[in-house]
Amino acid sequence: MLWNVPNILTILRIALIPVFVGIFYLPKNSMTLGALPAHWVNTTAALVFALAALTDWLDGFWARRFNQTSNFGAFLDPVADKLIVAAALIVLVEFERIGAVIALIIIGREIAISALREWMAGVGERSSVAVAQMGKVKTAAQMVAIFLLLYYDKIGAFNTKLYGQILIIFAAFLTLLSMAYYLKAAWPMLKESIK
Repeated sequence: MLWNVPNILTILRIALIPVFVGIFYLPKNSMTLGALPAHWVNTTAALVFALAALTDWLDGFWARRFNQTSNFGAFLDPVADKLIVAAALIVLVEFERIGAVIALIIIGREIAISALREWMAGVGERSSVAVAQMGKVKTAAQMVAIFLLLYYDKIGAFNTKLYGQILIIFAAFLTLLSMAYYLKAAWPMLKESIK
């Protein structure tokens, strides 16, 4: 079924991408009429991103709980996840909140592992590169880090910039580690195919 709750939530997540990206390009902190405070821009963009991240958890929960899985959802959900992360990382690089190397590591890994999964599915071995616990921890660290770096303002004594940067470096490390895990799992089939 195409129009079930999980698929609607996934489509909503994709629709929120231009919203949170566009918020960063609103006029801010200038003398021009209609300019917005930078804090408002950061807060709003971070909250829209958080809503999108919440739909990622909710659509998976709903699909499993109410048995509303579909081939369309299985295809679209990971695409939506990668799009929102890539868009957020590009914005963070442009506004100099993270380095381009971190973004390249995370985005590059997502592309490489997606390609690997598609190839493995093509040879009937997709389960060999199923999502591991490390991948889930990496995703959680990445989402929290991106939220903190989008928000970027202190919350009392809590320095979101500092902890966001520490967490995104940790997420990049887990990204490389999980990529090595997936490549190791796929290596026997890869070796066979190049003989």
